[in-house]
Amino acid sequence: MLIKNQIYETTVTDYTAEGQGVAHVEGCAVFLPNAIAGERYRIRIEKAGKTWAAGKIVEILERSPHRVNRECPVAKLCGGCDFWHMDYEEESRLKAARVRDCLNRIGGENLDTVPILSAPTCYGYRNKAQYPVATQKGRAYAGFFRAGTHSVVENDRCLILPRETDRVKMAVMDYVNQYRVTVYDETAHKGLLRHIYVRRGAVSGEILVCLAVNGRSIPHVPELISRLEKIPGFTTLVLSVNTKKGNAVLGDEFITLYGPGYIADTLCGLNFRLSPRSFYQVNHHQAQRLYEAAISQAQITRDDTVLDLYCGVGTITLAMAKAAGKVIGIEVIPQAVEDAKDNARRNGIENVEFFCGDAGQAALALEKQGIKADVVIVDPPRKGLNADTIEALARFAPRRIVYVSCDPATLARDVALLKEKGYVLKNALAADLFPRCSHVESIVCLARD
Repeated sequence: MLIKNQIYETTVTDYTAEGQGVAHVEGCAVFLPNAIAGERYRIRIEKAGKTWAAGKIVEILERSPHRVNRECPVAKLCGGCDFWHMDYEEESRLKAARVRDCLNRIGGENLDTVPILSAPTCYGYRNKAQYPVATQKGRAYAGFFRAGTHSVVENDRCLILPRETDRVKMAVMDYVNQYRVTVYDETAHKGLLRHIYVRRGAVSGEILVCLAVNGRSIPHVPELISRLEKIPGFTTLVLSVNTKKGNAVLGDEFITLYGPGYIADTLCGLNFRLSPRSFYQVNHHQAQRLYEAAISQAQITRDDTVLDLYCGVGTITLAMAKAAGKVIGIEVIPQAVEDAKDNARRNGIENVEFFCGDAGQAALALEKQGIKADVVIVDPPRKGLNADTIEALARFAPRRIVYVSCDPATLARDVALLKEKGYVLKNALAADLFPRCSHVESIVCLARD
């Protein structure tokens, strides 16, 4: 067992799923933030267990050619980004390796490599931000949480966001401080403003501002709108009523204070309506490449019925409708389903249907009605597919399943389960929709053996 506060020398050989470096000292795994594989360090042990330890770099003894100076001044404090200390080449390599390693270790595959769709830029790509709000010495401010805490790190300019998004944050905080709008205290469950949510259409430039509040109204609305109107693209202002304790950003009720309550954007040549609750990939350029790859792997024909589980606002659903005979989308969030139906109407697409419900249960209900699916697309949340969904896929027995995932570990687990149902992995691809952050998307295609 390593000793807390003791100094050791070690070399990093790998990365965790969160992007920390992994080294081994005296048979113990040591996790190091801001590390790069191949570098050798003097480290201080900050927490020691029997088989693992958390450490901190004291001195770099052998420096990687992939190490760079951080462009973000709060990168070591903010929990939003993970990789400003390395070049993008190494970041892409480690993300592709993570997908491959999960598929091999958990999914039972034997892949030498997994290709990755690397992003063309690391700057200004993120079309959505959720800023928590805090106070210090009587002044309210917004930023992002420090990693592993609810301590808010202030940052005037986030490099992965468009400038307009940060301008919205600054305008709202100027209003909050001038009119003494109270800030939510999660311990006392008191105060009004909890989060500032901003969504910007990458093509349209339209901006939706949603304030998550512990109440049903805010003071001085005209004065806030006046500030926001100075920002190019500002389209709508919405309140999200969230009076519950807990970590959820948005509540279940939305009150439109200005504009239509939604914005529009274009993806894969289609126009989409986006409300605060709508799921929409945060990186527009990479999302388009991701969806194009998924549709290509699906190999859809005009005779096919396609089932899209976890369809969100219908982005993949409507894109696939161009090639399919019929597409059915299932989504559990009612507002997203309404957006999906509206998106079908606004794009003049008639060979689609949308249903609101749990993916697995709704799919089983469709199967009992005698509906057959030739191809199934799934894009589940981070926890992956539940048992009902796996069972529904087995009973549908589509010739192809295309699985879009935001977590390589749960993807690999589900690949192993689907292999037990008679499927084999045909293709695997990583896609980086989150440059400078540890998350990575992936797509796999499975076909019946």
